[in-house]
Amino acid sequence: MVPLVGLRSELSLLREMIVRVADGVMAEDGHRVHYSVGTMIEVPRAALVAAEIAEVSDFFSFGTNDLTQMTFGFSRDDSPKFLRAYLDTHVLANDPFETIDVDGVGALVRMATEQGRAARPDLKVGVCGEHGGDPASVYFFHQVGLDYVSCSPFRVPVARVAAAHAAL
Repeated sequence: MVPLVGLRSELSLLREMIVRVADGVMAEDGHRVHYSVGTMIEVPRAALVAAEIAEVSDFFSFGTNDLTQMTFGFSRDDSPKFLRAYLDTHVLANDPFETIDVDGVGALVRMATEQGRAARPDLKVGVCGEHGGDPASVYFFHQVGLDYVSCSPFRVPVARVAAAHAAL
């Protein structure tokens, strides 16, 4: 999984390098291992050009923590200084680092998933980050058609229950 990709040409170059190294190691070792090469969609540009990136990617994993940070322009380190005021004054309905911002970040996730699968129908798409353990976010990801969610170990039970509810 290659992080912070924003260009098809970037992932294409890195994919060639990964395949070359993996093939060399497997030839040297004498064992073949099936693997996939994909990218984290963490920067808004990647979501906007998802169809291009999907052409050279086996999967997308939305890094929603970073995608939220870059979409809002909020630093996760600095946002605790003002997010409480934003929540108290209803500038924001939810902390966007806890529950996916459906209208902004979520729109990028939806669009990138649709464009990616239009270009590559077998594209596996998931999410990794704290949003993967938030029930409202898991429900949204199910609606968008993501294949999996990943989150911190302590949030896995909540994610499983949320995924079951969303599937019903």
